[in-house]
Amino acid sequence: MIVKVGTFNLNNLFSRFNFKGRIDAVLADDTTVNVTYSFDDPSEYSIRTFMGRLVVEKEPARRKKVADRILAMDLDVLALQEVEDLLTLQHFNHVDLAGMYPYQVLIEGNDPRLIDVGLLSRLPIGAVTSWRFATHKAEPDSTIFSRDLLEVDILDEKRKKRLFTLFNTHLKSQYLAPNENPVTGKERADLIRSRQAETAQRIMVARTRPNGSFLLLGDVNDVPGSTCLAPLVQSASLGLVNGLANPQETRPAPPDSHPAASPAWTHRFKESGQPARYELFDQIWLSPALAVRQTAAWINRRANLTGEGSDHDPAWVEVDV
Repeated sequence: MIVKVGTFNLNNLFSRFNFKGRIDAVLADDTTVNVTYSFDDPSEYSIRTFMGRLVVEKEPARRKKVADRILAMDLDVLALQEVEDLLTLQHFNHVDLAGMYPYQVLIEGNDPRLIDVGLLSRLPIGAVTSWRFATHKAEPDSTIFSRDLLEVDILDEKRKKRLFTLFNTHLKSQYLAPNENPVTGKERADLIRSRQAETAQRIMVARTRPNGSFLLLGDVNDVPGSTCLAPLVQSASLGLVNGLANPQETRPAPPDSHPAASPAWTHRFKESGQPARYELFDQIWLSPALAVRQTAAWINRRANLTGEGSDHDPAWVEVDV
């Protein structure tokens, strides 16, 4: 059986109640109905902000674009990043994906911007484990994952066998605040990402077997050969294999004055006055037991460099389980 497993950073899939409730009496032109919304009890509501700005919902047009890409990929299991909460994920699946995935997983993580990692699956889900409270030995009193390392067992359709275990994560961003020193800020971000990689490696070694079937995937915010990711992706104990080393593209990349040298990229960054950088930030790593059964790798290439609902391209692998 070929199973398609992918990853997609949805770029701020937030949802906000917009007070457009359905009231049958109003729809029937009954003008005697009055509705009052009260915000006098702070314990009954919250206004979510980040860095002084109101957090708002993802615009319907942008949400539709990411949904259309998911529908087109038609994956069996999809790891997601940057989703607000489980209700938002469930609503997105029900409304935008027409209930495509009967199984949805999301556990609240640590990010102050409210972006969590989650999962959509056609295949049954077994055990689910969050590692949001994991720590690194250098700072044992602080959680190390900016969001989470979400561990999920994927079962066969009859729930009799575990097909593989999936580890979904979203490592420390390379973004620096406007007031940060570019040198020390990058050093700080890289150090956090390195410690996250070290912690993920420790957890995965403890939770898997050398001959086991498992994947690590998600937005790792770095390139496969980086020193920050090395403790994890170059771990001899795990033996991970890059599932996106030679991917196919669903369409040619959009024209650019600085085109990518290789199709192995999911994120494009253009700094003012500098050539564009094309990087494989969204990665899929397979255990040796799964890697020998990989049959294909794909990147769902965007139609335009901007305006596609997310600044990331989703990617997936096909594995014969």
